[in-house]
Amino acid sequence: MRKLAAALCALAIFAPAAQAQTIKDFLAVVMKKWTAPFDPFRLIDNIYYVGTDGIAVYVIKTSQGLILMDTAMPQSTGMIKDNIAKLGFKVADIKYILNTHAHLDHTGGFAEIKTESGAQLVAGERDKPLLEGGYYPGDEKNEDLTFPPVKVDRAVKEGDKVTLGDTTLTAHATPGHSPGCTSWEMTVKDGGQEREVLFFCSGTVALNRLVGQPTYPGIVDDYRATFAKAKAMKIDVLLGPHPEVYGMQDKRAQQIKSETPNPFVKPGELATYATGLSEEFDKQLAKQTAALQAAK
Repeated sequence: MRKLAAALCALAIFAPAAQAQTIKDFLAVVMKKWTAPFDPFRLIDNIYYVGTDGIAVYVIKTSQGLILMDTAMPQSTGMIKDNIAKLGFKVADIKYILNTHAHLDHTGGFAEIKTESGAQLVAGERDKPLLEGGYYPGDEKNEDLTFPPVKVDRAVKEGDKVTLGDTTLTAHATPGHSPGCTSWEMTVKDGGQEREVLFFCSGTVALNRLVGQPTYPGIVDDYRATFAKAKAMKIDVLLGPHPEVYGMQDKRAQQIKSETPNPFVKPGELATYATGLSEEFDKQLAKQTAALQAAK
């Protein structure tokens, strides 16, 4: 619980940090970790980690090619491609690129990798205009938050599936962090058992405005619906867009010492994490509401 609380605190500082200084200054602070290298590794079954020390990127190996889940900052694209190669994979074998949410720290390499691989990009339907415009919702003209625009080949909604060879992922609409925030679920094998994996989109407030002129209409209701959905899901392996979400570094250290049992298998972790997110959301909503009232 202490590690989980620490992770929540680390993610929760994003919004106040950005308010206390310019977004450019804020990004300069987090960029060191976001762009720091991390050795790629097999996480569980056919899922591999190819991200940085601060931004999670995944490759899923199937019988008919690769699926890439998110990218990182634009300047880390070369590192991500190198990590893919270190595992013995080829960028040219990527058939699908899936997105969790349309923020620059997860979309920065889409345009380059899509062009190089010829892969199809799949994303939540409400994030499609963001990806194709290369901007942050509600702050479209802020160049510090832009990223290379990229064409979305398929927009998905709740329950839609993406299948490649022997692997199928199911899309779950979990809006709030972005309007089209999409979490992806799949089944893996672990020591003869089947495990449910969820690539959770995100549930932090981050740079979002919840009151006054919200980042997008209905954002508060979206967050609350997402928290309720996440708490009800039966997931064995929680993964997320940043390593802090699921204590990746600590679990990886345990995995290196002993692969059995796999430390990434932790039933109930999602529900606990979602509860913490919900509590932090209420605090951020109260702070933003008080600030709005004080400004009147």
